[in-house]
Amino acid sequence: MPKTLILFAHPAFERSRVHRRLVHLVPDTGVTFHDLYERYPDFSIDVEVEQKLLLDHDLIVLQHPFFWYSTPPMIKQWEDLVLEHGWAYGSSGTALRGKRALSLISTGGRAEAYEPDGYNRFTIRQFLAPIEQTVRLCGMEYLPPYVIHGTHRMSESDIEVEAGKYSEALRLLAEDRIDLDQAMDHVTLNDAIVSQQSEGWSR
Repeated sequence: MPKTLILFAHPAFERSRVHRRLVHLVPDTGVTFHDLYERYPDFSIDVEVEQKLLLDHDLIVLQHPFFWYSTPPMIKQWEDLVLEHGWAYGSSGTALRGKRALSLISTGGRAEAYEPDGYNRFTIRQFLAPIEQTVRLCGMEYLPPYVIHGTHRMSESDIEVEAGKYSEALRLLAEDRIDLDQAMDHVTLNDAIVSQQSEGWSR
């Protein structure tokens, strides 16, 4: 079974309603949950530790709220320090080649706001282009993002529904029960999971 690493970054986790509930439902097996802000409150990232974690896992998940159409600053700091030339990329930087990665994000806006004719004018995938290109530069495959929309208006029962879907998605990934090649045809991993559930699992 593939080993999944969640690199979690939320600079205001104590005030979070959604992610605070999500992380309580991370599966116990096959998934390593790594809270970057908790581990590095001063942003002094241990590069050796982080590189070893990457080497030990097959699927890398960047989980965070969408901050100004991008990532929280910790993710950028992590990228700058951990993804070293000659290790993660470059002519001799092949350590991550063949692994897979995806973004798992929450947005306050609804899905329709992230369309070319919507409020934000661009799609989620377009906003995530720098992450996608970073992943590809490192020789990894970038999967469609898993997106939880409309968090600002969610009731507690809505959060519970999304948390259940989140936990199920991680479990299916950890058990290698999602056809990731087929998932590449979808805008989001959420859509791919719904599609494959309706058709019956191929694995």
